[in-house]
Amino acid sequence: MSMSTYKPQGFKKLFHDTRRFLAKKWLSIMPALQIGITGSHGKTNTTLLVAKVLEAFGPTVATDINLDTIFNVPITAFKVMPWTKYVVWELGIDTPQEMDYHLEIAKPTIGIVTGISPVHTDYDHLGSMENLIKEKRKLIEILPAHGYAILNGDDANVKSMSSQTKTKTIFYGISAGSNVQVDNHSLKVSLDGTSFKLNDEGETYEIQTGLIGVHHIYTVMAGYCLLKAIKPENNFQHKFIKVVKKIKPLQGRMNLEKGPMNTLLLNDSLRANPDSTRAGLETLEQIPYTKGRKIAVIGEMGELDDPVSEHKKTGIEICKLKLDYVLCIGPLRRYTVKSAIENGFSKERIGYADDIFEAADRLKKLLKPNNLWYLKGSLLRNYKRIVQLLNGEKVCCDRVLCPYEHCGY
Repeated sequence: MSMSTYKPQGFKKLFHDTRRFLAKKWLSIMPALQIGITGSHGKTNTTLLVAKVLEAFGPTVATDINLDTIFNVPITAFKVMPWTKYVVWELGIDTPQEMDYHLEIAKPTIGIVTGISPVHTDYDHLGSMENLIKEKRKLIEILPAHGYAILNGDDANVKSMSSQTKTKTIFYGISAGSNVQVDNHSLKVSLDGTSFKLNDEGETYEIQTGLIGVHHIYTVMAGYCLLKAIKPENNFQHKFIKVVKKIKPLQGRMNLEKGPMNTLLLNDSLRANPDSTRAGLETLEQIPYTKGRKIAVIGEMGELDDPVSEHKKTGIEICKLKLDYVLCIGPLRRYTVKSAIENGFSKERIGYADDIFEAADRLKKLLKPNNLWYLKGSLLRNYKRIVQLLNGEKVCCDRVLCPYEHCGY
């Protein structure tokens, strides 16, 4: 198997290597506490929340959510000043040895792993789940003895990483045995956000966040565990609760917006993997809504080791949910439709479209005023174009794979 980490070539390589060298030297004399965050899903929202929370306790620098990590790490390093108290690294990887590349500069004392899903496991990237786990685990393996590994205790692949580190470990999750837990019965999801009770080894806190979806309890718990580890001040919980309440979703990541044709759109069109797709569909079902129908529009997932199997699994998940209609887009989603019908989902409540144009035509007939619809897609397919088409706007191109750098997001 021939796979290698992307590195700039020619003049770009000289410039980038020089910048990396200087970034490493600069960071080595900065006293800021460094926090590294990785995972297949949830890491961007976790980075956002962690950075916002830490800002309440001191000057904080975080990686830009819109930049590739290869360039993001050295660029972020130069934003760190002698008075910076915290640095938050989002460490995304999709090729072998890429985590090593990032960790030549970033030197986290605390590592957070949000969850593992079969993303970038195709031949052109990491090649397998085993390689993915091995690469993500490197963040935990390099942590110093005086640091902390903060791990999702509900994810077996993440939880097992605790055996590969010499540092202290904090687990978070719903399952028994986690240091920080959420009472599953206290969970409430609405169009305003998510509320729940968080338990920290006997102490219970009422949490309300503007992030929509049960899966965001993990984002909040990760942020809480970080404060539990560093203890920035006594009774830090009060500040934490205030900050988390104000946090809103990022554009294209489960944000609620006014949709075309007087509808409500739950826009989750920036990233798609098996776990995030399932979480989004479950959230749509869980939101109390009686003003109109609930419709899910889901596109293909890319960079999977076994794409057919994963798209079939979505069909099985759909059968467990009470949704009024599901529209699937793209050739791989044919397997989702077939799987859903074979497992008992009514063929009258699920449909298929080849591309964004056919999807828009179908939605013009499906959507009615006050319908709540969920749009799920991946970055390279730029499903925001569906919204543009429904609004009567001209899209920039008709590419199936259309990176947002091309058409804009």
